[in-house]
Amino acid sequence: MTLARGTPMTPAHARTLSSDELARAFAGGHAFDPFAVAGWIYRGTSLGLPRLVERLSWIKFAKAFHREGEVVRGWNIRIEQDALDRPWRPRLKHGRAVTFGPFVVTTRAGVLLDYGLGGGAMRVLRDPVIALDDRADVLLGRSLLQLGSRSIATPSYFLLERDQRVVDPRPPVRR
Repeated sequence: MTLARGTPMTPAHARTLSSDELARAFAGGHAFDPFAVAGWIYRGTSLGLPRLVERLSWIKFAKAFHREGEVVRGWNIRIEQDALDRPWRPRLKHGRAVTFGPFVVTTRAGVLLDYGLGGGAMRVLRDPVIALDDRADVLLGRSLLQLGSRSIATPSYFLLERDQRVVDPRPPVRR
């Protein structure tokens, strides 16, 4: 997706969008091949959360994607919370990046990050994700809660930007 004046969506601009504008951007995106993200780490920016919730959680994060045979798995990486124009630096514990929230990428209903299949504490979370460009370099996602057969939308959206290759594809140590 490009904005007026033909510029790509940036984290700083995306953070100025209303929930309605984020919903329209999400509706205007398209599905992509999940294998296009395998082997990459994406910089993530939380969108649409109330400021109080952001203070208790995070604005910056990262998602790593790794292909295991015919399955793409992933995990989240905690990032130091500084300004959006600063580099995304992983939070470290004992010299290793702090990771959480393992998920499996499925295509049951478009591209979906399914935390229920990842086996972690975030198992009720489902993140549908769409591409805003043709190469899946910029993705927009939203978070849903799966409670039994009900899927409940949260106010949370997020922007993902392709950043760097996954260096260590071993499953992360859960924190």
